[in-house]
Formats: sequence, structure tokens, C-alpha cells
Amino acid sequence: MLRVKREYQSWVANESLEDYALRYAASSYRRWAPGVMANTAIGGISFLALEAIGASITLSYGFQTAMVAIVVVSLMIFLVSLPIAYWCSVSNVDIDLLTRGAGFGYVGSTITSLIYGSFTLIFFAIETAIWAQALHLALGLQLALGYLLCSLVIIPLVFFGVTSISKLQAWSQPFWVVMLVLPFVFILSKDPALLHAWTAYDGLDGRAAGFNLLMFGAASGVLFSLVAQIGEQADYLRFLPERTPQNRRAWWTAMLLAGPGWIVIGALKVSAGSLLAVLALRMGSSAAQAVEPVHMFVHAYRQVVDDPALALGLAAVFVTVSQVKINVTNAYSGSLAWSNCFVRLAHYHPGRVVWLVFNVVIALLLSLLGIFETLQTVLSVYSTVAIAWIGALVADLVVLKRTGISPPYIEFKRAHLYNFNPVGCGATAIAAAVAVLAYVGTFGEAGQAFFGFIAFGVAFLAAIAIGYATGGRYYIARPDVHYRTLRKTTLVECSICERQYEAPDMAHCPFYGGPICSLCCGLELHCHDHCKKPAAAQAVAPGSLDPSRFAPRAWRRFGRFMGLLGVAAVLLGAAFLLTYRFMDLHDLSNDADFLHVMVRLYAATLVVASLGTWWIVLSQERQEQSERELLESIQHLEQTRRHLVESEKLASLGGLVAGVAHEINTPAGILVSSASYLQDRTGAVQQLATDGVLDSERQQRYLRDADASARLMLSNAQRIAQLMQNFKQLAVDRIVEAPQAFNLLELVQSTVHTLRPKVEEAGVAVHIDVPADIDLQSYPLALAQVLTNLAVNSLQHGLEPARPGAAISLRAVLEQGGEEVRIDYSDNGRGVEAALEGRVFDPFFTTRRMLGGSGLGLYIVHQIVSRQLGGSVTLQGRPGEGARFTLQFPTVARRGPDVGLILAAPPRSAG
Repeated sequence: MLRVKREYQSWVANESLEDYALRYAASSYRRWAPGVMANTAIGGISFLALEAIGASITLSYGFQTAMVAIVVVSLMIFLVSLPIAYWCSVSNVDIDLLTRGAGFGYVGSTITSLIYGSFTLIFFAIETAIWAQALHLALGLQLALGYLLCSLVIIPLVFFGVTSISKLQAWSQPFWVVMLVLPFVFILSKDPALLHAWTAYDGLDGRAAGFNLLMFGAASGVLFSLVAQIGEQADYLRFLPERTPQNRRAWWTAMLLAGPGWIVIGALKVSAGSLLAVLALRMGSSAAQAVEPVHMFVHAYRQVVDDPALALGLAAVFVTVSQVKINVTNAYSGSLAWSNCFVRLAHYHPGRVVWLVFNVVIALLLSLLGIFETLQTVLSVYSTVAIAWIGALVADLVVLKRTGISPPYIEFKRAHLYNFNPVGCGATAIAAAVAVLAYVGTFGEAGQAFFGFIAFGVAFLAAIAIGYATGGRYYIARPDVHYRTLRKTTLVECSICERQYEAPDMAHCPFYGGPICSLCCGLELHCHDHCKKPAAAQAVAPGSLDPSRFAPRAWRRFGRFMGLLGVAAVLLGAAFLLTYRFMDLHDLSNDADFLHVMVRLYAATLVVASLGTWWIVLSQERQEQSERELLESIQHLEQTRRHLVESEKLASLGGLVAGVAHEINTPAGILVSSASYLQDRTGAVQQLATDGVLDSERQQRYLRDADASARLMLSNAQRIAQLMQNFKQLAVDRIVEAPQAFNLLELVQSTVHTLRPKVEEAGVAVHIDVPADIDLQSYPLALAQVLTNLAVNSLQHGLEPARPGAAISLRAVLEQGGEEVRIDYSDNGRGVEAALEGRVFDPFFTTRRMLGGSGLGLYIVHQIVSRQLGGSVTLQGRPGEGARFTLQFPTVARRGPDVGLILAAPPRSAG
């Protein structure tokens, strides 16, 4: 298949912004110490939704029930988070990539990316609402403006990813800890009776006295929504360095504290919110105010300072610091989750930063809709799917990997995964369906209360059952026999984007016949998983696709329509339900006319959705038809290109042969003529000697003729030998030079020093304008050959001998953000006629044929620059104005398919 180089935009190509989104985190990028990463991850535990959740369940279910739920759910979250944190840390992948290789498949993990992305959206919106409430209370800022300000200010903080986030968390952590702990010290010292009031609190209506099992289940359902927080922790844990004997203790400490250990701090914060809610009620706040963190901490800081305005200011500052710390994590993790999701659906990746903005904007809309007012309902509904996902994931990591059903490693690359794995996808779907039925009361009050436990238990058991039933055959579509055996730090160049990545991020692509990085593989549109076909099919038709695959089929069309319509029906139902919750229509819930109107409105909306769905199906078929035609055109172009390449090779070979024949013809003819003349003269002299008439005069004349003929023969023989040496330089002596690091200025100075005898003999000045900080990872011998040939070309063809003021100038600059270097080489000699500019790089073209020129110097320059350095060379010049050669090539060499080039001594003639 014809390879088209994929050029990523600067945001995607710059890993300081991209942070290896969608990729294995390379060891060269994991430069932070374990403690730094742990501190960065722990910084995300500052979210005040924890306090709000603690306050909400305490007011609803009382202290005893809430505390038991907090302890039980926290213990469960710790246990299920431990294997997830461990595998993300040792495999250096985020939770989305972990899910791919742990039972869900490549496309199947799109579902979990939606679940995880929704988690970041919900909590970003909740935290934004809390922050805006604080600014409204402290500064009188309108809530809508507060939502906008608190959302948009996060974007620049997350723009540079974990690099800037780690600094932010490190600077703010001590200040945040002091501000969090300080008010509780004063509360417990000033008002010890608060503890008794807290532990004796029986809920708002007083009916939650003591422990209630059903209320415990309902409270647990709300708390279970926090289980997805481990995904945000894993987004930082993947940057932990390799575990070694030297850092083993620090590594395990960081993984435990920043991974499952987050819930320990989280449980304390939930309990603190429960305590502060009771304090707020005792100090005269309403129930609605008591669950708002800003009001909680205003009352808390009133125990520290007597001035109400100062207490309000301290609370606003604390809320601001807390929300900045958590929302940078929510926004960062959300950008990763949405990137993972839409790359698999659209095969297009505009960059993590684009999805960062998307995540923030959608969360802003949720804040404006009033998501904080329906906190318990939103979190309970979300819990049903989040717990099902985590349950299936943990079952794979804990049970199926240990029993050999699942591979003992995390395979996340599209090239080696099935699109869907029934283990994770099936278990999550079953568990989520059962949990939703339980939540709506299908299984009675007990089932409704314990829907969270039901979701986890069903997902865990279903994943194990499906794994054993399928024998684990849907995990790996084809084994990785190319790169799994290589060291992790081995760099491999992607044949599509021509960038180097570490071996764990690479796969072999039979469609293109070369290595491909995981991102290019995921973005590939045309192969349609060609690599996962049977080996016989790959061997018979590599890089080709069956056109019948795109032929319209009635059943496939119908299946797509019903599937999309089902998804639309579920999403519309969820939208109607959320609208009902947000609009607070409880008083109308028993009105038959109202329910009838809602049902008819839903049905009418579904009809419109069905029209849109049908249009999407037909558009998809049209796209497939266009793709089929495009692929056929590409294959035809590839065949045409191959024929043209063969023709060009034959034409080039013919040109080379003709050039060599032309160059050798004259000296060979002189050799033949001289040898024939010498033979005739020798025969005549021999005859004279035989006849006895060879006198001394005739002998001297013969010796003079023989000497002249010998010198003429030797001169032309040397000319032929030089031509053959140059030709051999083109076709035989191919030396493959390994790319290496070098300084451009040092290379230029060394090359000029080598040429100094010739330059001084010609009386030519050399001016060098090369910055000292240009460092290249390329081929120094090849570049030195290029500069030498250009200089010899100027000395022999461009500059007149002993001409006053004759000079050669060499200047270099970095371009394309430092990714390319441009070298301008010029002389002030004769210049080049316009008619000859297009021919100077042709082999054997020279204007000094009878003065020693072979016509290969500039041809060699062009071949080295274009084929080995991966760049281009152009000539600009006019008669009498000198010649200027512009060389442009990457600062980091990208080896192409043809790397053997001439790196011999400079030729006597460069032009």
C-alpha cells in the first residue's frame, strides 16, 4: 500500500502538551521521582464534593448509617483500586488503555471512556458550582459569571499537562493542608459538644435514628460513584519511573498512597463534611446551605477568627485553592478520556488540548443546568454504570490474569486486539442493566437500596463466567512477535509519521509493510484491520481490500438503524429524566395529563430522532462507497507509481550507462589510437633492425615517439580510472552511517579546516555564520561530504583563480520550531545561466568537460541531501552574481527506505 506520511499538528507532536495521550508513557518522559508523582496525584483529593457528599448522606440518613456506609464503601474502593493502580503503574498506561487490554477490546473500551469521561464532567461541574458559590458569597459575583470564570481559568493551567500540574500541586499542597486542618483543630478545642451532637444526629426528619440497612444501601450507592476516581489517580501513576532495587520502597509507597490510598484521605474528608453539616445546622444554616461547602467552611473558620468577613474571606480562599487543585485534575483526565473515545470513533486526533476545551465547556453547561442541586440523584444514577465497569475490570486483573484466561500483560494496541471482548463488555452491560432495574425498584426496596453492591457483584462474577466460557480467545487478535521481545527503551521509527517511539508503543503493520506507532495505527482509516485477517489472506493480497465489503446490504443497513435508534432512545430517555429532575416537577408527577404529555413529547422526539438516524445510516453507506472508490484509486495509483518507478530506474540506468560510455569513449579512443600508432612504429623499427639499417637517429626518433605515446596512453588510462572510481562511488561503495549527535558549527569548522590548503591556494575567503547552539541528530560524514563537494565545485567552476575579493559564505538557521535546519551556501563567482539551473544536479553534467570535470559532484550532493539527510537542495544563481545553494533537512534524521549512500573521499571535480 502506498505510504502517505502523517504530519501531526504542533499540539499533537509536542509531547509537553500531549503528555503521551493515547500512548504508552515512554521511559524517557518519566523523569519525575516517585514522591513528586505521588504528591501530584494526591493533590487531586482536594475536591470539596467529598464534603458535600458526606453532608448530603448525613442529613438524609443520619450519622450512624452514613458512617457505616463511609467505612464499608471506602474499604471496597481501596481493595478494587489497588490492582488498577498497580497495573497502570507497571504498564505505564492510563485507565483507558488498561481497560482495552483487560477484557474490553479496542472499540469496546470506548464505552468505558464515555463512563470515565462522564465522571470527569460531572465532578468538574460540581466543583465549579461549589467554587462559583464561594465567589458569589464572598464577592457578590453572579453565579452564571462565576461558572464561566471558574471553568475557563482552568484551561491555561492544564495546557502543558502534568509538567505544569505537578508544579501547581507541589506549591499549593502545604498551604492547602494547613487551611484544611486548622479549622478542625479550633472546632474540637472550642466546641467539644459538637462531637456528641454529630454522633447523635438522626437526619433532617429524625426518622433515621440508629442504623438502617436500607438507608445504608442507599447511602452506599451515592458513595460508590467515587470508585471512578482511581482513573484520575492512574493518569499520574503511569508516569512513575521503572521500579528498581534502589527505588523499590519509594515506588511502592508512591503507588499505594497515590493509588488506592486516596480513599483514606477521601473518607476523612467525607466524614469532615458530615461534621461540618451538623455544625452549620447548629449555627442557623438551612439544610440546603448545610450541604454547600462554602457555608460549611464559613462556619468552620468562624471558630478560628471572630470577624465574619474575615472568616468568609478565608473560606473563599480555601475553596478557591481546593477547586483549582481538583479541577486541573478533572480537566486533564477528561481530556485524556475524550481523546481515547473519539479517536476510536472518528479516527481523527486534533490533540489533547482540543478535548480539554471540550471537557471544560460541557462541564460548564452542566453547572449552568444546576447539577449541584441534584447531587444525590446524579451520583446514584452514574454509580450504576461506573461500578459495573470497575467490577468487570477488577475481575480481569485479579482473577482472569492469575488463572491464565487473560494475557499476563496489558496489550493496548489496536493491531493486536479484537474490537470487542465479551468478557468486559458483556459483564458491564449485564451488570449495568441489572443495577438500573434494581435502582428503579424492580427487585423491591432491598434491591433498590443495594443497587451498588448488586452492580459490582454481578459485573465481577459475570466477567469471570464469560472469561471461562470463551476461554479467553477474544483478548489477543494476533500475537506481537516483533516488538515484545525488544527492550522497552529500544527506539523504533514509525513508517507512517516517521517519528521514533519506544518498542512497547509499536506494532508491525502488514498493510504498509513496516512498523507503525499505536497512534498512527489507531488513526488508520483504510486498512480495516487487515493485520487481523488470516495470514493466508494477508499473503495473497497485502494492502488490498475486498470491494464487496462496501457493497450495501439490507440487513446490515437495518441493523445499523436499529442499533443507532436504540442508543438515541436511551439518550433521549436520560435527557427527559434529567430535565424532570432539574426542573423540579415532583408536584406534577402524579398528574395523568402531565405524564401523557411527557410520553407523547418523547414519542414525537423519537420520531425526529429516527429520521436523523436513517440519515446517518445512509451517510455512512455513502462514506463507505466513497472510501471504496478512493481505495481503488489509491491502488491504481500505486500500481502506476510502481511502473513509473521501474521506468524511471531504467531511464536513469540508461542515462548513467550513456554518460559513462560518453565519458569513456574519448580517452578509450585515444588509447586505441596511441596503442595502434605505437604498434605500427614498433613493427617498422623491428623491420629496420632486421634489415640492419637501424641507425642511431632512427632509434632516437622511435624512442621519442614511444615515450609520447606511452604518456598519452597513461594520461587517458588515468582519466578512465578516475571515471570508473566516480561511477563505483555511485553504485558500489555504499556505506551506511548511523545517525549521531553533533554540533553543526564544529562540523563546518572541521570541514573548512580540511579544505584550507585548496582555499588558500585559490585565494578565497570563507565566511561562516552558524550559531553555536545548533545541535543535530543526523549523519555528520554525509553532511561533510555535501559541504566539501559544494566548496570544490565553487573552487573549480565558480570562482576565478586569484580573483580579488573571491569569497564563500556559509550561513545556518533553525526553522519549523527547531525541527529543521536551513544551510545557505553561496559564492560570488561566475554564477549559473538560467538554462542550466535545472541540469546541474543531473549525473555527468558539467561545463568543464575538458578541464577535469566529471559532472558527479552536485549529483552526489543532491542524492545525499534528499535520500539520506531527508531534505532538499535548491540552486539560485545568475551569470556574474554567484551561486547560492539552499539545503534544508530535519535536525533529527528520519531514515527512509533507501539509506545506502556514497561517503567516500571527495572527488577531484565536483561539477
